[in-house]
Order: sequence, then C-alpha cells, then structure tokens
Amino acid sequence: MAAQTKAKEVAGAETPPRDVKVDGELDPASSASENEGEASGAINERALLRKLDWRLLPAVGILYLLSFLDRSNVGNARIEGLATDLGMTGNQYLTGLTLYFIGYVIFEIPCNIILKRTTPRFWLPTLTILWGIVATLMGIVQNLAGFFVARFFLGVAESGLFPGVVYYFSMWYKRRERQFRISLFFSAAALAGSFGGILAYGIGFMRGIVWDRGWRWIFILEGIATVIVGALAYLFIYNYPDTAEFLSDKERKYIHARLASDSDATHDERFNWANVMKAIRDPKCWLYGLGFHTTSLPLYTFSLFLPTIINALGYPPAISQLLTIPPYAFAFITTLSVAVLSERLHQRALFVAGSALFAIIGYIILISNPTPLQRPGVSYVGTFFAAGGIFPATALSLSWPAINVSGQTKRAVTNGMQISIGNLGAVLGTQLYRSGDGPRFVVGHSFALGYLAANAAVSTLLYFVLKRENARRDTITPEVKEVGRLLDWEGDEDLRWRFEY
Repeated sequence: MAAQTKAKEVAGAETPPRDVKVDGELDPASSASENEGEASGAINERALLRKLDWRLLPAVGILYLLSFLDRSNVGNARIEGLATDLGMTGNQYLTGLTLYFIGYVIFEIPCNIILKRTTPRFWLPTLTILWGIVATLMGIVQNLAGFFVARFFLGVAESGLFPGVVYYFSMWYKRRERQFRISLFFSAAALAGSFGGILAYGIGFMRGIVWDRGWRWIFILEGIATVIVGALAYLFIYNYPDTAEFLSDKERKYIHARLASDSDATHDERFNWANVMKAIRDPKCWLYGLGFHTTSLPLYTFSLFLPTIINALGYPPAISQLLTIPPYAFAFITTLSVAVLSERLHQRALFVAGSALFAIIGYIILISNPTPLQRPGVSYVGTFFAAGGIFPATALSLSWPAINVSGQTKRAVTNGMQISIGNLGAVLGTQLYRSGDGPRFVVGHSFALGYLAANAAVSTLLYFVLKRENARRDTITPEVKEVGRLLDWEGDEDLRWRFEY
C-alpha cells in the first residue's frame, strides 16, 4: 500500500489541497471501500485518484494488452510454421506485416472522430470485439491472400484504441497526472510481449491437434479471448465523470472542479471541423507525430521480429519463445521507472532522448557482434538495452500531446495524427528484416539505430521550440492554469497557456 501511495503522489496534482470540503457531508450510501480515505464532510484527493486509477487503468490496460498481443503474435506464429503452411516465398511475410499498418494509419483519425461523436463505453469495446474476430479468423486462413486481407482489417479494427484512450484520459485526469497514467497504460505492450512468449510456448504443444502445426491455435485461442473480454468491456468501461456510476455526486463535483483548475476537460465543446483544422495547421502537432514516428519503427520491428532475431541466434523455436520474455519484462520496469522520474523532475524531452540513446547501445551491440551464432549471449544482451530504451521513449512521446494540446477536438485529432504519422515508420520497418539477413540483420538494426538517433534530435528540437514559445508568452501575459473556468478559452493558441517540455 505504501508503494502504491507513493506512485500516486508522483503523478498526483498540485491543487486543490488534499482535503477539500464539498457541499457538506458525503453520500452516506457510498460503501466504505469506495470512500476510503474520505473524512466526514471532505473528499481526500489521493484516495479519489486511487479510486479512478483502479476503475480506469486496469480496464483499458487489458484491452491494450490484448491489442498488442493480437498484432505481434504473428512473430510467434512465424517460427511455429506460419510461412511454410501458407506457402510464403521471399518477403511475402513482410508484405502481410506492412498491410496491417496501412489499415492502421488510414483509419486512425476517423476512429478518434467517431469516439468524440459517440462514447468510450460503446466505441472501445466494439473495436475490441471487431479485432478479436479478425484475429481469430487469422487462425483459419488457407492461403496468402487470406493472410493479407486479415492483416489489413486487423489494422483497421485496432487503429482507434490507443489514441482513443489517450484522449479518454485527458477527460479524467489533470495535465500533470496524464503522463504517468499513459506510460502505465502503454507498459501493457511490454507485458503483452512477455505473455505472448509464454502463451506461444504453451500453445505450440497443441501441434497435431486438428492441424499439424500449432501456429493456428495461437491466433484462434488469443483471438477468442479478445472477443470475450471485449463483450465484457461494455460492463467495465466508463464514459466520463459526469455519468460514471461508481462516483457519487460529491465526487463528480470535485473532479469537475479539479479538472477546471488546469485543463479544458470540463468545457462542453461541440465537434466542428474548424477545431480539426487547428490541429492540422499547428507545426507542433506534426512534431509530436514525428516524435512517435522515430520510435515507431524500432518499437514494431523489435516487437514483430524479436522471436525471429532470437531464433536466428541458433535457439530452437520453443526456447526462442521463452527467451522473448525477459527483455519485455525489463522494458516494463524501465517504462514505469522513467515515467516516474520524468514526472518528479518535470522533464519530458530529457528522458525521451535519454531513453532513445539507451536503446541505441543495444543496437550497437547487435550490429557489432560479428559472430552471433558463436556468441549468441552478446546479441541477446543487446535486446535488453533495445527494449529497455524503446518502450519508455515511446511511452513519453505518446503522452506529450495529451499534456500540451488544449481544445478537446484538437487534442483528439492530434492524438490520431500522432499515431498515423508514427505508424508510417512501422510501415517501413516491416520491410527491413528480410529473409536471408540473419543472424545479424544489419539493415534492420541499422535503420532502428538511425531512427532512435533521429528521435533524440526531434525531442531536443521540441524542447527548444516549446521553451522558446513559453518565454515569448511570458513577455506578453502571465500563465493561467484554471482554463476550465475561462469562458473565452480557445485552446493552446491562447497566450495564457504554457507548454511542458
């Protein structure tokens, strides 16, 4: 409990004070467990944040874990015989990976617009069921064309989850609370990698049941699990504070007041295309997208090809599946640790660039090992450095616009833009680890290294751009944090807004 409380202090808000009187007594009907830490006539902010975290983070975290598992398990299926059974030749497997990201990029922004015009309780579970069905059907494809179609529509169905959840968090948490939550949410991707290895190892023993090889069962069983969880998600995904059933009226008023103290989440902003264009015309929004673009290529090449990279070091398929687990576990630890440090020190660019440089060390090790078959342990160590830097750099890059972009529609569109621009890097990355390049994979590793260096450069550029803009605004007008209470608020273009860097 002490560690949990400490984590929430890290990501907690500065104002209002911990105990605030809200219109007299609390709702007596509320259960004792739901009102932990609330004194008579007061709401304890730390306890309320814990309540929000337990209600929101596990719910969306399990959806993202399944999403990342269903998109990356193709790498596990490959070393279980996928390419052989479907008669793939040359680099046709890579084409299937590319088609996923084409669907993902095309439908990213439309999905976030749909979320803005519907509700999270409807849209997020619906997307989960759709991609779960597609993922399950991948297990019964009989030819290359079926594999290509399934991968494309898997990308379409999954495209709305991550940017949608980033926007969703911005309607619940204050600005300085979002980065830690987004990083915690994104860390589910690292957990998915670990679970994927464990599940693929176990499911691989189902070879001979119905089919000669076990790769089909990887898709079918994991896809069915996604459909089941997606159907249940209609029950445990909440919309926004005004309608969330687990909150009392006093808590809703309190959340409304604390959001109004530093964000636009309390504004009743109607969708219009002018606010969409605000995002498209803002150069900073494109830089946020470029920041993710330069982590997306190493992120997805690592996630999709790690089983292949380890298998190429001379390990048999079953052992290769198991050896994918430790690097992802290390990435989970570094992602959360870096998020906490970044929040404590109020530094974004420094930790993004630092994480990218840490990952570069891993790729230098992988490229510089001239005899990976004779020294597989050296290359395996390199995967730890790569994972330990890629995941925190990506998490912080993805949380940046959630902190800095004001205007609900503009923020939703910016989140979609960021993922779309970012995943163009993944489109390129899927073509880099070609048949015959192993065991060193110099081309793929070199591109990943170069992209990470570019990420450090983009993060540094954003640091100076945002710092200079803040300095310019300081000479014109003081900062105003209580933007939720301003009737004339027009978003982050307002000179009273200050950016985090």
